[in-house]
Amino acid sequence: MEQSKSRYQRKTPQTVTELGGRIPPRDKDLEEAVLGALMLEKDAYTIVCDILKPECFYEPAHKKIYESIQHLGAAQKPIDMLTVTEQLRLDGNLDEVGGPVYISELTSRVLSGANVEYHARIVAQKYLARELISFAGEIERQAYDESNDVDDLLQEAEGKLFEISQRNVKKDVTQIDPVISQAIMQIQASSNRTSGLSGLETGYHELDKLTSGWQNSDLIIIAARPAMGKTAFVLSMAKNMAVNYNTPIAIFSLEMSNLQLVNRLISNVCELRGEKIKSGQLTPMEWDQLMTRVKQLHGSQLYIDDTPSLSIFELRTKARRLVREHNVKFIIIDYLQLMNASGMKFGSREQEVSMISRSLKQLAKELNIPIVALSQLNRSVENRGDSNSKDGKRPQLSDLRESGAIEQDADIVCFIHRPEYYLHSEYDAENNYIGGLAEFIVAKHRSGSVDDVKLRFRKEFARFENWDESPSAPSAPVGSRLNAGGPAASGQLSGGSADFLSGPSDESAPPF
Repeated sequence: MEQSKSRYQRKTPQTVTELGGRIPPRDKDLEEAVLGALMLEKDAYTIVCDILKPECFYEPAHKKIYESIQHLGAAQKPIDMLTVTEQLRLDGNLDEVGGPVYISELTSRVLSGANVEYHARIVAQKYLARELISFAGEIERQAYDESNDVDDLLQEAEGKLFEISQRNVKKDVTQIDPVISQAIMQIQASSNRTSGLSGLETGYHELDKLTSGWQNSDLIIIAARPAMGKTAFVLSMAKNMAVNYNTPIAIFSLEMSNLQLVNRLISNVCELRGEKIKSGQLTPMEWDQLMTRVKQLHGSQLYIDDTPSLSIFELRTKARRLVREHNVKFIIIDYLQLMNASGMKFGSREQEVSMISRSLKQLAKELNIPIVALSQLNRSVENRGDSNSKDGKRPQLSDLRESGAIEQDADIVCFIHRPEYYLHSEYDAENNYIGGLAEFIVAKHRSGSVDDVKLRFRKEFARFENWDESPSAPSAPVGSRLNAGGPAASGQLSGGSADFLSGPSDESAPPF
């Protein structure tokens, strides 16, 4: 026995690290106690399998023993001294861990496995401390290297720290009683509202009825092809929520500057054409209209961040600060595909987008607020269906660009579709008036039904309104039915403001 034990001890790693000659956090006795309990107690592995992984053990021999236990547990085989010894023999690791003698010693040192979960959590905490020490040492080493860019190093550090925290943080289960009480309180609060909604109101009545308002902790994806009006919609919604309902809103714009966004908001609120806002060529009456109506935006709780190429880690930091300091209740991101996960390496862009969408959902749950992220659609929409059909270019969930994980992570997936854009006419093939019609398609709704909501897009002001708030449709002109050869001349869009607000249809066009 002594010979076997000494052979094992010769394989124990050095106990002093390079970081100042200090001993890394570990507890050999606790590791032995956990392994011994796993081989003694029948259900011990099911208790600790979510807490421990082989890397959590500091001693190399203990890692190999736990790997064998893990292998047996995955195969639903009995875990005891004999089966573990046999598994180690099959893996070729029995002699390296000290032989059957050391395995028997592990079981003889444990009287009971009653405290195995508590001991396992301590072992896991020691491992987390070692990971943080290793992380800090690597960052310190790179910081001393003056050839490294400090901004890049900050991004890498934040990315690695986020990765460590996501791997190790676990949330305990909750007994149902307090959750029931919370649900009843939310129902009571909703019943006291005149609107009858449980979430945040958008100002679009049919949409609010369908969703009961945007719900806390939900990730909402709003997707469309370029020039459909994505940015115009979220700006119109942000104006409604911040000005009409006094809801604190944060907008992260990765594509447009804060000045461009504010100009779009001014056009929206003041009902002035975008090209006039840009050129400043306003009549005296329009100047009066501008100065009078722009006061609606003064004092509104709208916070804009126009950091280009924003990383998910920067977003998390800024979002937490906005919620803490400004009580922000709603976050808009324009748009998801322009974000990155700086500091982390991925095999493909699809994997990176998957990580970003998953992190956005985690952030919505952490902050307990709804988050809206705009997303691009791929080109398959343009190549599908009949251009002369109102529904020929309707987007589908499979059109989400770069990652199917976006569809999986989102609680709600919506599309914006404007038939008029593809038909080039205010009337469809059946002479139905579709001038300004924007179909807001709720294609996925995790906690409710899916449906289409009719909105009106006023392209001259880049503004979305409730369909029933605009003047009634004019009568269809004689002969306005679309033919197979092209759009009806009476409804053809031409240059001027239409070019400014609709833009080109190719991929390079700035998404609205």
